[in-house]
Amino acid sequence: MSTVTIYHNPKCGTSRNTLAMIRNSGVEPEVIEYLKTPPSRETLVSLIAATGQPVINAVRSKETLFTELNLGAPGVTDDQLIDAMLAHPILINRPIVVTPRGTRLCRPSEAVLDILPQPQQGAFTKEDGEVVIDAKGQRA
Repeated sequence: MSTVTIYHNPKCGTSRNTLAMIRNSGVEPEVIEYLKTPPSRETLVSLIAATGQPVINAVRSKETLFTELNLGAPGVTDDQLIDAMLAHPILINRPIVVTPRGTRLCRPSEAVLDILPQPQQGAFTKEDGEVVIDAKGQRA
């Protein structure tokens, strides 16, 4: 069985949908609730680098704290953004999923399908009613 890890916030619908799609592939992932167990600087930097995305994409820019801390201002560095995410884990965009096939910030949640080591095993409908996987386990 392949190892899959999800950095998860159970209060987030996108994160819940992503976790459910991982489980729909027959995998029980390691679930890290990053608000309870924040990553170290080294882990966070490594995760962001592995996604291939800029650091700013890993920050929840819609979070009130983002504005309060003026993190969108010109000249804010990647190190400052990482410092802010470490000090305030709620600023970490989620979910981040790590599999043998890659690391992704799974927004939208269907992005997880590209890196899962096993196919979907049945139909899947997101919490909002959107059908993502049909009864044959194929993308709808």
